Amino acid sequence: MSHTSGVRQAQKQQTRQALLDAGLRLLEHQNLSSLGLRELTRAVGVSPAAFYRHFPDMADLGVALVGESLGSLHAVIRAVMAETTDSGDIIDRTVAVTERYVAEHRPHIRFIARERYGGVRAVREAIAAELHRFADEVAVGLATQPASAGWSPGDLRVLAELYVDHMVMTAAAFLEAEPDDDAARRRITHAARLRMRIISIGRAHWLDEQG
Repeated sequence: MSHTSGVRQAQKQQTRQALLDAGLRLLEHQNLSSLGLRELTRAVGVSPAAFYRHFPDMADLGVALVGESLGSLHAVIRAVMAETTDSGDIIDRTVAVTERYVAEHRPHIRFIARERYGGVRAVREAIAAELHRFADEVAVGLATQPASAGWSPGDLRVLAELYVDHMVMTAAAFLEAEPDDDAARRRITHAARLRMRIISIGRAHWLDEQG
């Protein structure tokens, strides 16, 4: 690659990222379906025509924001599942990871929470696909644990979905709490751990009902 083409590629990537960053910022108080193309490009300082050199439409920008919002979380979840098989440790680590991720990615999590059931179908489907992948990864991790002996793959998949749904619920709760409200965050953490322990108790006795 020549120096000139390398510079152009870097500039193109910078503009694309600027569009994503501006979109995320403008979506703090509105849905993607209400965000106008001119509003977005004006915020970046580019022409509407320049937008189409990076995204086919606003839905595609939204899908890219989904990947940016949740993509890095996959490695975190895999690490949590791989570090220990102790259910108590997994509960504590999962809640702590969720709280930290929300604190560090509030605009991204706010976008996901708003658009998960929003009006842009492609974005809804992208979020659902990411959550499906999370459940797949959790199910793989659960299958390696001694407590999963005797469980069918289908039942483990359902259990994984429970954990993922719980993580999403907990993330939404942390998002609603003010960043400096320590008491609220402690209440959310306590409730999240309690719910996960209840799920774990049910898991421990699930095969009792199958005999």
